[in-house]
Amino acid sequence: MTSKAAELARKEQSTLTTGPELIQRARDLSALLAEQAHEAEQLRRPTDQVIQALKDAEIFKLMSPRKFGGLELDLDTFFEVGLALSEGDASMAWVANFYIEHVWIFCLFPEEFQNELFADKSYALAPAMLSPTGQVTKEKGGYRLNGRWSWSTGIMHADWVLPAAIVTGEDGKRAPMFFALPRSEVKVEDVWFVDGMQGTGSNDVIIEDAFIPEGRMLSFQDMIEGRSPGAKVHSNPLYSTPMLPTLGLAAAMPALGQARACVRMFRDRLLDRKANGGTRRVGAASHMRLAHAEVQVDQIYFLLRNLVEDVMKLRNSATRLDRTRWATQLAFAVDQCKSVIAYVCEAAGASGHFQSSPLGRAARDINTVGAHIVFDLDARLELHGAAMLGDEIPGILV
Repeated sequence: MTSKAAELARKEQSTLTTGPELIQRARDLSALLAEQAHEAEQLRRPTDQVIQALKDAEIFKLMSPRKFGGLELDLDTFFEVGLALSEGDASMAWVANFYIEHVWIFCLFPEEFQNELFADKSYALAPAMLSPTGQVTKEKGGYRLNGRWSWSTGIMHADWVLPAAIVTGEDGKRAPMFFALPRSEVKVEDVWFVDGMQGTGSNDVIIEDAFIPEGRMLSFQDMIEGRSPGAKVHSNPLYSTPMLPTLGLAAAMPALGQARACVRMFRDRLLDRKANGGTRRVGAASHMRLAHAEVQVDQIYFLLRNLVEDVMKLRNSATRLDRTRWATQLAFAVDQCKSVIAYVCEAAGASGHFQSSPLGRAARDINTVGAHIVFDLDARLELHGAAMLGDEIPGILV
């Protein structure tokens, strides 16, 4: 670590933000995300004001090591922070959650690169493009990367990028790897014309003939098992956590946050209708829907909170059966959030279909969130059922 980074870390340790303080900041920021959600949809990316507010609140330092001036807080704080932001807006919380998780991924790289990356700042904002669609060739001292990557969440305010690609080893085996390179070395193509999660700005990234030094590569398998180089660099068990439940949490929190927000908005609408009278009274059916939705949201919250506790307890001692269970629980939770939001929107009336309506936006966003590959419930159930019976499990998403 450079003397400048060490000085920064020492200075910030004396006034280190605690987990409860960061959670409260996220709750306070939720209103700003909600206020700017319609503008983010129109811009098709997060607003600059929200990103700056998240920086000022130290949200992106959440999982960064203390030795680099970060807060080094664990998954339980990540869960509550991400959930609080997600009650404001799904799109901008999705980006924020992944920025936090991708800082954590940077902490899994070899130590020399971490020292370089965090020399002047305790975090770097980056998309991580999970699908290995590019081409990579081995060269002396590193790799040459070319191709196009879609679904680049976070690219619109990024400092770095983390594209995945398949590397063929000397033994002929093919393995997916993450690479790291500065944002200045890639091109961005504006393709983000979607019907949900419009405010994420997850455009395509194009990389042409970029050289990646040897130390800027990270194995998927090591991350999935919680045995990356960073697990040896940092003693905190956070950095020995398997990647996929961490990634899944980042993606699931916007679903639960918006389910919570929809129940609250439905309740407020019913209270307003009750207070002002009018042609539509609040009847027994509305009471039942409100109560049913609240109970269902509470169940989803406790399912995910228990998952977080289980992941923190097991870390890289988790078996593949544990990991398939976590993946299935995350997919099930998002599926249940879809059900809650549809249930509430159905009862809320036609005004929810205006493009500016938070209820309508939640319905559009949750359908897009649910389409993420990690939330394919049929696939997750199949794999977990096979794992429960001791069968062979294909693929890398466990």
